[in-house]
Amino acid sequence: MPETDYLKVPQNRIGALIGSKGGVKKAIEKATGTILDIDGEEGTVYITPTEDMDDPLGVWNANHIVKAVARGFNPEVALKLVSDDVYLEVISLPAYIGKSKKALARHKARIIGKDGKTREIIMDLLEVDMVIYGKTVSLIGEMDNIMIAKEAIEMILKGSRHKTVYGFLEHKKESLKMKEFKDLVGIEDDKIEFKDGIEFDENMLQ
Repeated sequence: MPETDYLKVPQNRIGALIGSKGGVKKAIEKATGTILDIDGEEGTVYITPTEDMDDPLGVWNANHIVKAVARGFNPEVALKLVSDDVYLEVISLPAYIGKSKKALARHKARIIGKDGKTREIIMDLLEVDMVIYGKTVSLIGEMDNIMIAKEAIEMILKGSRHKTVYGFLEHKKESLKMKEFKDLVGIEDDKIEFKDGIEFDENMLQ
């Protein structure tokens, strides 16, 4: 049986983790087959598996759900992480830009964009959820989409123009559509041959 896990949560996110009348805490416990022991004063959370926990990854899932709430996600969004196809990625901004508060504020503003445009484009094109909280940018979604979103954010942090980043996202979105199509019809190589003998090369789309 999985062992008890432990993590720290910012005190200003404890309320969101517990929820009204303990509703969020109960929802996480039910979805993951775990018990959450939350110390609001210390900001600590212990995650213990229940005896009848069905999913061996229950503690792992609960850890990531708690971490997502701690990083600023709405609990309803964080609960998506019970799905095997949904992942959490937390990007530490100081790892890219250093510890300057001015640099942090400037880069967070660039990721958000004017009137939230850049953040919305990343979220809409890649169907991911994004939260910018404290010194982190966090993403929830399918792995391929998250990795592209992360790359776009890294481009912004390295100084790329927004127009360049948008072009990158559009191109990657088309690549994802092609990959989904190939997966759907069971094609593994880069070439599609139609019944009439006409060959389709995806390079023609570029």
